[in-house]
Amino acid sequence: MEKKIRRIGVLTSGGDSPGMNAAIRAVVRTAEAEGIEVIGIRRGWNGLINGDVFRMKGSDVAHIINRGGTILFTARSDAFRTKEGRAKAYSTCKLLGLDGIVMIGGDGTFAGGLAFSSEYPVSVIGIPATIDNDIGCSHYCIGYDTAANTAIEAIDKIRDTMQSHERCSVIEVMGHRAGNLALYVGIATGATAVLVPEEPWDFENDVAEKIRSARLAGRTHFMIVVAEGAKRKDDGSLDNESVGNGGAGYQLAGLIHEHLGLDPRVTVLGHLQRGGSPSARDRVTATRMGFLAVEAILNGKNNRIIVRQNGTLIDIDITEGLKEKNYLSEDEKKVLAAMTGSIR
Repeated sequence: MEKKIRRIGVLTSGGDSPGMNAAIRAVVRTAEAEGIEVIGIRRGWNGLINGDVFRMKGSDVAHIINRGGTILFTARSDAFRTKEGRAKAYSTCKLLGLDGIVMIGGDGTFAGGLAFSSEYPVSVIGIPATIDNDIGCSHYCIGYDTAANTAIEAIDKIRDTMQSHERCSVIEVMGHRAGNLALYVGIATGATAVLVPEEPWDFENDVAEKIRSARLAGRTHFMIVVAEGAKRKDDGSLDNESVGNGGAGYQLAGLIHEHLGLDPRVTVLGHLQRGGSPSARDRVTATRMGFLAVEAILNGKNNRIIVRQNGTLIDIDITEGLKEKNYLSEDEKKVLAAMTGSIR
């Protein structure tokens, strides 16, 4: 006989992203409709270790679909990386009688869930949520659209004042290891150049020549979008010690001033991109993923991730999913190349 699902947990882990609350809401309401009790686990895997939990009902998730962040809070857990930590987490599961856990987060969250499920009989289902959109097995992650729109709105406003003063703008967006957000935002804002972590850049070819070409075409304002993890070909990592008090954006601005005689202004958008009310796309995608996560548990599935592939939402094996690497969209790279000449 199939095991009857009576009670599941839901948690958010890693960096927050707009749409997490919509996913939580969908999990709670779908489970409630199926007669399943939901336990909210605060502060990610740490909450499972420490027993920081509470019973969730439909009323607890009313009016949260439009809220950014996560009502369950989020945290990274070093303790959960250890067998001792996972053993404590399983003790909480046994105490509460949890039949499964829906985990909302990124690849670190999923790797932790996979390790946990391989050691203990707890079904885990993942929902990808990260503004970097860097989960290789999913073509879309919750929060990406909202973060991109936030960055685009900010850049449009910066452009207004920079054009008035005929200045060069350097906009640093999030993306420590992945340039998906920078590439997408760069296309949407008509950037003069885009620099990403995946492809180390050369100042003369990838920045200076593009600015010169734009100036010769009659433009007096230049917009450079750079991911925070972008690296130069000649000096590698752009850590704070090597560039003073700033990151990639400040180093680039220094080179522009030194070699081109311009007076660039740097804007680091930072955590602004993680906040705000989620877009319609993130709300709907999160709701559908939350619904499918509960369905997967009801159907006896384990170690799955709900992903979007080729326009369709499906569930895939976590082990196989984590093997897939994130790559920049080749189509978007071609588009940007046509607009600016190339991408680095």
